Amino acid sequence: MFNLSTPFLVPPFQFNAKIPQNPNSRFNNPCQLKPASNNICKSECRTERGLEFQTGDTFFRHESATGRDLGVLAASLYKKSKGELRVLDALCGCGIRSLRYLVGAEADFVWANDANDEYRRIISENLSRVVQRGLDDERRWTVTHFDANRVMAECYLQREYFDFIDVDSFGSDSSFLRSAMNALKLDGLLYVTCTDGYTSGGHRPCQSLAAYGAYVRPMPYSNEVGLRMLIGGAVREASVLGYRVTPLFSYYSYHGPVFRVMLQLNRGKLVDHRHYGFIGYCHSCGSSQAFSWDELGHMSCPCSDSKVSKSLVVSGPLWTGPLHNAAYVTQMLNLAEQWGWVGNVNGDELEKLLKQMVDESDPKLSFGYIKLDEVASRAKINSPPLRIMMSAMHQDDHMGMLFGVRR
Repeated sequence: MFNLSTPFLVPPFQFNAKIPQNPNSRFNNPCQLKPASNNICKSECRTERGLEFQTGDTFFRHESATGRDLGVLAASLYKKSKGELRVLDALCGCGIRSLRYLVGAEADFVWANDANDEYRRIISENLSRVVQRGLDDERRWTVTHFDANRVMAECYLQREYFDFIDVDSFGSDSSFLRSAMNALKLDGLLYVTCTDGYTSGGHRPCQSLAAYGAYVRPMPYSNEVGLRMLIGGAVREASVLGYRVTPLFSYYSYHGPVFRVMLQLNRGKLVDHRHYGFIGYCHSCGSSQAFSWDELGHMSCPCSDSKVSKSLVVSGPLWTGPLHNAAYVTQMLNLAEQWGWVGNVNGDELEKLLKQMVDESDPKLSFGYIKLDEVASRAKINSPPLRIMMSAMHQDDHMGMLFGVRR
């Protein structure tokens, strides 16, 4: 358990000024921050999965509730499997994720951190609504206001590791990946985020290269590329540390947009690089394919007779393996049924999402997609009814895999 008397765990206005500060931080030096005001800010009371909370002036999106549902399901499965769950919510906002991990996943301890000390009152009030803070070794939660990387670096230096770390970062800030992995227990879960749809769409390849080590170019299925870009960046960072990460599920949401991936951390590098390579899309024939590192300099599309073609666009290196673990997502679905989150009118969307993840987890399934109208246009025929086309593809596994049909 944490030694809660250490300097970096006390409120910001008591912070030990001898520790160097990050000059590039978006927020002021914690040593210079003033105690939170006693004035209660205007706030709106909300309810999520039966839990009441206030948002105050924090950044909050109710559309992200599905992402929070997925996180709680994963955290609860970990608690049931390991018997213990200690969570670090590195960028907690109003604290709703921390509250849900405490109550929904029955976390033994949650560290709610947000760099903005003006959120302290709203976070503390939200957590104390349901769960008493406790004292010393029995403490259930704590609230701090430091740079997230600094918190995780301190945890690593003090050998205080977490079972589950949630990093709900903004944009394409990947600086949290390495410090989060250092603060995570082996076999622990890391829930990472990207909200930079412009970069994942291939419109800022130099930015994707700097953030995730991948040169991303425009492709029709940019939402999927964004998830593979995020996973690929995590794979790279883990490899540097002598670890490997495996995606348990990947989730894209239109608002933001938001790319969220649940990763499991283990010791040892990837056995091979078959799931970390390059993706090519041909604007001429519309096909997509994966390229290995050995094929660099020899990339071409079959439609060009193995010749160099300007119609072939290549992005990478990215994660080219499955986006989800079918067995794990099935456990999440079963747990959601036990909790009454699915199987009713209100749970249709979550149930549909989890089942789609199971379908998409087939390792033989091709990445990307091609629109039916585009297929018909290239064949110079009218588009057949979608139901007939889907039925024919389901009967022909090869065709289904070729066009990326999700069963």
